[in-house]
Amino acid sequence: MAVFARGVAAAILLFVMTTAGFTANRVIIILDASGSMWAQIGGKPKLEIARESLRTVLQSVPADEEIGFMAYGHREKGSCEDIQLIVPPQAGSASAITDAADSLKFLGKTPLTAAVKQAAEALKYTEDKATVVLITDGLETCGGDPCALGKELKASGVDFTADVVGFGLTADEGKQIACLADNTGGKYIQASDGKALQEALVQTVAAPAPAPAPEPAPAPAPAPAKSEFNFQPSVVMAEGGEPITDGNAWEIYKAKSDGSRGDSVTTEYGAYNGNLDPGDYVVVARDDEAKVEQKIKIEAGQIYKPLFTLNAGTVFIHPKAYQGADISSEARLDFAYPGGSTTHYGDSKVVVPAGEQKVTVQIGSGSVTETIQLAAGRTIEKDVVVGVGHAVLNAYYTSGGDKAGNSGIGFEIVKAKKKIDGSRDSVEHSYGPDSKFWLPPDDYVAVTTLDLAVVEQPFSIKTGDNQDVKVMLDAGVLAMSAPGAYSIEVLSSKKDIEGKRKSLGLSYGDTWQQTVPAGDYVVVRHMSDEGHDKEMPVTVKAGERAEITAQP
Repeated sequence: MAVFARGVAAAILLFVMTTAGFTANRVIIILDASGSMWAQIGGKPKLEIARESLRTVLQSVPADEEIGFMAYGHREKGSCEDIQLIVPPQAGSASAITDAADSLKFLGKTPLTAAVKQAAEALKYTEDKATVVLITDGLETCGGDPCALGKELKASGVDFTADVVGFGLTADEGKQIACLADNTGGKYIQASDGKALQEALVQTVAAPAPAPAPEPAPAPAPAPAKSEFNFQPSVVMAEGGEPITDGNAWEIYKAKSDGSRGDSVTTEYGAYNGNLDPGDYVVVARDDEAKVEQKIKIEAGQIYKPLFTLNAGTVFIHPKAYQGADISSEARLDFAYPGGSTTHYGDSKVVVPAGEQKVTVQIGSGSVTETIQLAAGRTIEKDVVVGVGHAVLNAYYTSGGDKAGNSGIGFEIVKAKKKIDGSRDSVEHSYGPDSKFWLPPDDYVAVTTLDLAVVEQPFSIKTGDNQDVKVMLDAGVLAMSAPGAYSIEVLSSKKDIEGKRKSLGLSYGDTWQQTVPAGDYVVVRHMSDEGHDKEMPVTVKAGERAEITAQP
């Protein structure tokens, strides 16, 4: 996952560098803050990966670059108007953007076409060179046409470009939004997993737009030839052990007057022989998480062969969901060793200082911690079984009916047992069909939400289970059209004791479509002129689509 997060960060940095750093134009980054960003990649929500990536990238962007930040779907759950330019394009905006991203709520729809249009207008694309960077994990859900918008912006802009990152999209989904980039001369990067993103970055980041060539420096005077190496260090895991010649590193620093590290001289890898000028040095020998340093004084005409002892060992951990399962690539492994900690994912090897090691393996919502006593020079290899079961959740409009394929469908797993105040402990979230969960043995409730339909489905998990949990929404789709309406509101059919109906949903504009529980409702067409509202009754049947039109 760390590789994937760095990959997404590099993708964003590529866009900022290629569109802002080299061409000196202004940029707005648009972040998809829809509810589907709660979905996980490798056990980590996509929204957290995006936040971390923005933070990392923006630390590297020059302070004078003018960068803005826009988000959609972060304030209202079902609104196509929920688009906000949070940070206008300006120099020194890095901290403002990261603060804004960290405070976003991820819960709404995906009006990506309208967002790109608004960003282009904020950049005054018809007057100045402008670039929009869109990061989305979903397709347009508000009726926009990104392909047509790309052509429109390119035709009317001075020099407009849209770059698109398809974050977790399939190849077929990516084709539906890649046209936005293609039609503006921008780039589309498919970021469906860490490996795919790395390959894309190798082809692009490795060859950025060239900077102006500096004036050639005068050729330095040739250094006098050295007849032999004067520094030939070696490093072992433990006293009496064999020298390490692969995977290790040598960090060499000038020593300050107090003996601490000064300027870096070089970093070398594996078996190392070198020549150091006379002087005082601090040399660090490192292998993974284990390191040791020595102070070395080099004198002219002398050869130094110091031995470094790491006092460390090697741990191999093979994480498994249950006894007999394959090694889990989704597992997160947290190692706490004497003097530090580190995190790995999947099948892991780590070199750590000798002593007591605490290894916590997490798969989904299950975790187990084991303590290992590691002696210097020893290698320990073991399976760690977390003891979880697997559940795949899907929702259906009605028993035997259509599967709900909407990417905005949300599943929250909560403990079945209620606390004294009646609430339940939340365990995990996910969005979209075929949502997958690794869960410890227990009784649970799947709280499933699709628009206005909310259903609780109890189920139980045992260690080693592989369940398909089917949730029946007992709902249908209500589609409404009210030409010329200011807004459309859906009310319950029954009035309360005060003669009022409960409002179930309100949408601005003259169309509205939502999944609603089966039952009777009243649809109200609100007009801008008072006294012209119109009510219409409607019945929604489970597994069926109800379409009504409220004429003026």
